[in-house]
Amino acid sequence: MREKEIEQKLVKAVKEKGGICPKLVSPGTNGMPDRMVLLPAGRIVFVEVKAPGQKPRPLQERRHSQLRALGFEVFVLDDPAQIQHLLS
Repeated sequence: MREKEIEQKLVKAVKEKGGICPKLVSPGTNGMPDRMVLLPAGRIVFVEVKAPGQKPRPLQERRHSQLRALGFEVFVLDDPAQIQHLLS
């Protein structure tokens, strides 16, 4: 399964939960996760989507750590089966 297919499944699942899942574009801030998941009750989750078995680059890992230090949840998604976990 390709990264794009996993990303499409994520967007669909978020919509079904009543949320939105915009593509995160951050000029000048490299390494930001691919998607920002906005869920009911004000929950915000950042998601890095990867092809199966792929891992984030070092810069992405540093950015994920920075976001976690600020109190945000950051998930690396490389399998559609992980989607329900991050939405719960």
